[in-house]
Amino acid sequence: MKAPDFQYQRPLSLDDALALLAEGDGTPLAGGQSLMPMMNFRIAAPEVLVDLNGIEDLAGIQVSDGWIRIGAMTRYRTLEDADEIAKGAPLVARALPFIAHPAIRNRGTVGGSCALADPAAELPALLLALGAEVGLQSRTGARRVSADDFFLGLYETARSEDELVVAIHLPVQGAGQRIGFHEITRRHGDYAMAGCAIVASGDLSDVRIALFGVSDRALRATAAEAALAGSKGDDAAVQAAVEALGDIEFSEDMHAGAATKQHLAGVALKRAWQEVME
Repeated sequence: MKAPDFQYQRPLSLDDALALLAEGDGTPLAGGQSLMPMMNFRIAAPEVLVDLNGIEDLAGIQVSDGWIRIGAMTRYRTLEDADEIAKGAPLVARALPFIAHPAIRNRGTVGGSCALADPAAELPALLLALGAEVGLQSRTGARRVSADDFFLGLYETARSEDELVVAIHLPVQGAGQRIGFHEITRRHGDYAMAGCAIVASGDLSDVRIALFGVSDRALRATAAEAALAGSKGDDAAVQAAVEALGDIEFSEDMHAGAATKQHLAGVALKRAWQEVME
């Protein structure tokens, strides 16, 4: 398996990268853990590969005004060792060991995963559950898009072709906030057959539930949220939340049909909720 012919550019500044993308035929290369295999299988055939690995300003973690800014080229491995993540975004810290394998986390980046928007990837669901935002930039300006508005469909996002994902912005976890995470895979490190990420206020008045691996994109389970918000979090409320998943259009894949996906989503929700209530 060999990739088709392509031109290779390695800009050393964000401005240079954006200029290349503005020409209209460039494809950004971050960690390459998804794009390179897709090129080798000839699923993807970029004319110009714009390698972002030489742009130091795109990596790093900063905390300011109640937000954690993570540069797009920050590796997952860096997040595993970051106190800012352990203290300010414990849901992310909880999920990191389940993202692929150590070798992939050594190279994979948050920006690459966000831009790819694989429906079975963990990061998009984490962003949805957290109420996070995605930072985008082009030659004409910068903007921040809520995760709710960013993930549009199968490998489809709100990013324009001339824009780069430059950062993700996570709200610092508030006092008393609760989290839960669970995914179901055939083997540890595989893509999830179904997964659930939950963030809830201490009194359960506010609940955000995101599912992944079950539809064309990571998505909020809003009806399930409504069943749990303001409840005591008891078995009856959880069962109502599971039944509310019937409002979601589940997708079949090579692992399971839509009905099985719905069942697995319910199992993942129950197990993630157990963590919320611990």
